[in-house]
Amino acid sequence: MTDLNRTHLSASKVYFIDFKANSKENIPDKFQRLMETAGILSTLSKNDLTAVKVHFGERGNVAFIRPPYIRRVIQTIKKTGALPFLTDANTLYAGARSNSVGHIRTAVENGFSFSSMDGTPIVIADGLRGKSENQVEINGKHCRHVHIGSEIVSADALVSVAHVKGHELSGFGGTLKNLGMGCASRKGKLDQHSNVSPRIKKKTCIGCGNCAEHCPGDAIALADKKASIDTALCIGCGECILRCPTGSVNIQWNQTIPVFLEKMMEYSKGVLQNKQGKAFFINFVTDISPACDCMSYNDRPIVRDIGILASMDPVAIDQAAVDMINAEAALPGTCLKKNILPGEDKFKGLYPEVNWELQLEYAESIGLGTRKYDLETMASLTWKKES
Repeated sequence: MTDLNRTHLSASKVYFIDFKANSKENIPDKFQRLMETAGILSTLSKNDLTAVKVHFGERGNVAFIRPPYIRRVIQTIKKTGALPFLTDANTLYAGARSNSVGHIRTAVENGFSFSSMDGTPIVIADGLRGKSENQVEINGKHCRHVHIGSEIVSADALVSVAHVKGHELSGFGGTLKNLGMGCASRKGKLDQHSNVSPRIKKKTCIGCGNCAEHCPGDAIALADKKASIDTALCIGCGECILRCPTGSVNIQWNQTIPVFLEKMMEYSKGVLQNKQGKAFFINFVTDISPACDCMSYNDRPIVRDIGILASMDPVAIDQAAVDMINAEAALPGTCLKKNILPGEDKFKGLYPEVNWELQLEYAESIGLGTRKYDLETMASLTWKKES
């Protein structure tokens, strides 16, 4: 059965609010109280350039975190005198968010504008085409270096605001995925997903030469009006994927799931490498869709909206979120057909071949945090009837 009180020696604090409200305190005010109680104000200092890492949502997918909540995060950050900016990194796949122009346009369409975000700019972390990156040395089991969006590395502080949901490769995605995958440059994303170069589909290649012209490693050549990749020269940047007008350059999704999960945690370590004491984490356990927000649609939530979590520990907050979801009964009419009872593992019900716990076990083993947590539930302020 699910343990919602993993109270142990050296456990991390995780704070929680549900969606009960009254005239004394509405949900945005309650959310702000959650952040302040969990320590966001002491995390930030005046003039800290603070990256607010969010997912702006894919076109057609409406499960992403509602903009008014992000606005309240920004307003809370500004109370410290810090200077927030909204950020995410470009996608590996070709689509609306594969370059910063399309990415920012999609964000604005989904409600994240300069005016709606209290005058806060959007800065895409890995630049115009996903190549603005810093190589961060971590000396991990799989990665000696990781490739992180430059603006994430350059920021003085980081506030991660993650939407917890299912995920077809990691089982579930929360804070750690928001960090490890979400902050990686295109080269970093490719490094996590695949251990070989992309592959060109000859049938649909039109021999336009765009990929060869923009390949920084000179790894692509044309022969008989078809492109081919020299794997010995390929540096794994993913530029050819973005440049191909026919979608003929394909990622080889051949990384084993355990290695993928461990690499993602090593990337999370790289993101937080220079943010000790300057990082704060929020999980929205709402609209818990079965698949990633990068999909062009979102299916029915598998369980009810539960609430919002905040912590200084990225491992503990993800463990608490999963425990809360698994403690619920599944909603009727969703794609979840097994493990539907309270206490049963919903994510293994969705993706039985994925052991999602590996990411938390490995994250704990490399010092990112602890799976042990003390959950502090913050009740609504008492409503008093006027006499």
